Amino acid sequence: MKLGPMTARMTAHIEENRSHPDLAGLLGAYHLVNQAEKGTTVETVAELPAVYRVEADDPAAAFVADTVLLATPAGADAPAGCVVLKAPREGRPPEIKRLWVAPEARRKGLAKALMAEALRRAAASGAPAVRLTVWSWRDEPLALYRSLGFATVAPWDDRPDLLCLEKPLDVVERLSPEAVRAHAAGGLAALLVDAVDGGASVGFLAPLETALAAAWWSGVAEEAAAGVRDVWAAYAPDGRLTGVVTLVRTGTANGRHRGEIARLLVHSSARGRGLGGRLLATAEAHAAATGLTLLVLDTQTDSPAERLYRGAGWTAAGTIPDFAADPAGTLRPTTLYYKRLG
Repeated sequence: MKLGPMTARMTAHIEENRSHPDLAGLLGAYHLVNQAEKGTTVETVAELPAVYRVEADDPAAAFVADTVLLATPAGADAPAGCVVLKAPREGRPPEIKRLWVAPEARRKGLAKALMAEALRRAAASGAPAVRLTVWSWRDEPLALYRSLGFATVAPWDDRPDLLCLEKPLDVVERLSPEAVRAHAAGGLAALLVDAVDGGASVGFLAPLETALAAAWWSGVAEEAAAGVRDVWAAYAPDGRLTGVVTLVRTGTANGRHRGEIARLLVHSSARGRGLGGRLLATAEAHAAATGLTLLVLDTQTDSPAERLYRGAGWTAAGTIPDFAADPAGTLRPTTLYYKRLG
């Protein structure tokens, strides 16, 4: 049940609120800086072009059909960043706009956290891609977008120096037992090997042989056929498997109300964009829809995955010392988590 090592810490509380009292100030600051960068400096929000002024004057009305996210740094009382995920229109993909972090709150991961949640929301809506525009001189935002997998595409806005970027989104779908068998020796084995070799404690020691990983997934296929385990996988636009999660159902008569989240894996090349959260939410939603009222899981104590589970509303029930060896063979503590559904 590990995502594997992560390079960035979640340092912000993300909320959706287009009516937040601090949103107008964030949007106003964004537009004032943007106008200055374009060489059309104005001193106050009242002097902004009307198309931008209305956003700062009444964000709730300006973005009534869109998703507005705010980021509050850890330990802070007010949001210091925002982003807007525009609703898809006329068959076009959703568009990310107005990514802004106050200067005093930068270098804390807020922009990346906002982008990860915006991408997660876009993917959860079923959108095949998400797009954005960025001025060519904005080196830091451009570097962030490139790191998240955005690539330059044919422009839909022909303003000089404006780059149009697009990112295809991974698709999450439930795998049939036959599909698990078909992917056992390929994409599924590769996910497990990548996790173990990257340091994730998921029941195997490193280095993990592909044949052993494939055999484990073949066993999962039999459990899926027996109705004991459900499997969901994430596919990249090129068809590669980028993540997987399984839900194990309790077989005892007095435990039919609960299930266990197991083997939540995201490939190292696909981390940092909210895919683990999407897979977890998909499994949770299915568990609730099929009558389960309680989920449990365990994970190595102080692992990066703990932040995901806590952020998704899971409660730590306790820690067991020296519960399992990590891939290098060192005994590590394990923390047990639970989450009530419904």
